[in-house]
Amino acid sequence: MPNILSMRTFDLDSLEIFRTVVREGGVVRAAARLHRVQSNVTTRIKQLEQRLGVALFRRQGRTLALTPAGDALLVHAERLLRLADEAESALRADPARGPFRLGSMESTAGSRLPKLLSRYHRLHPGVVIELQTGTTGALLRKLADYQLDAAFVGEPFSAPDLNSQPVFEEELVLITGKQNPPVQQAGELLTGTILAFPGGCSYRRKLEDWFATGEVMPRRVMEFASYQAIIACVAAGTGCAIVPVSVLHALRATSEVRQHALPEPIGTSRTHLAWNGTPSPALERLLALLAALQEKRPAFAGPEAVTA
Repeated sequence: MPNILSMRTFDLDSLEIFRTVVREGGVVRAAARLHRVQSNVTTRIKQLEQRLGVALFRRQGRTLALTPAGDALLVHAERLLRLADEAESALRADPARGPFRLGSMESTAGSRLPKLLSRYHRLHPGVVIELQTGTTGALLRKLADYQLDAAFVGEPFSAPDLNSQPVFEEELVLITGKQNPPVQQAGELLTGTILAFPGGCSYRRKLEDWFATGEVMPRRVMEFASYQAIIACVAAGTGCAIVPVSVLHALRATSEVRQHALPEPIGTSRTHLAWNGTPSPALERLLALLAALQEKRPAFAGPEAVTA
């Protein structure tokens, strides 16, 4: 049985060069059409002839004419290049398939992603989303190490080597137990304990900055892994926390705690979608869906547009 690899004697690029020489009637015009130097086109044709062991062209005056072997190859070249074009078109029509490793802050995962990812799945059922949650700092490290394809992270953050774009704007509030009177500065809190996610949480950093502007040091910081636990302890009077209003609504916890407005710029934060390098097809589809939702227009769903 012949070796399959040894039978693969040419590639699509070589066939494209060969076909262009035939269509343009010579090497000079083919080189111009392909934006290559003439010597490169000549070399590629000679290499193709050497690999096939046949002459593809013969001199006929000042022009090149196909040999019988060249005529036969042209038929196969046209067929193979057409199939390649069809395959590329099919993939470009709906290339989003396979696993999509997506990271997210807990707040975004709980309040923003259920509807978004449900819609994404309807549009692109071939994509399998593998969702990981974590703090902004942890997610950025995973992006830098290519452990994630993209991640929703919160301000403030610094990642000059990554690409990002803002996708959501969050209103942040300070929450305390109901017994705490209205708070305008950190010194008015009945307890100076901060309840937050581990270090690397962008919202925790905002709350610590707010304490610092009032020249107040938190008595201690208690770390949790979920907003449910944080809100439960806040309701019990253990301490204070900073949360997006969207999370309180998503968890139906607005009546369990007292909300206090925070001054700008602490009281607002933008959530960004960040990624490393060139977006994958699955990420391109997510970016398109986010843009469509922001503009309230149809989202691209492969061959057709589906209302988002």
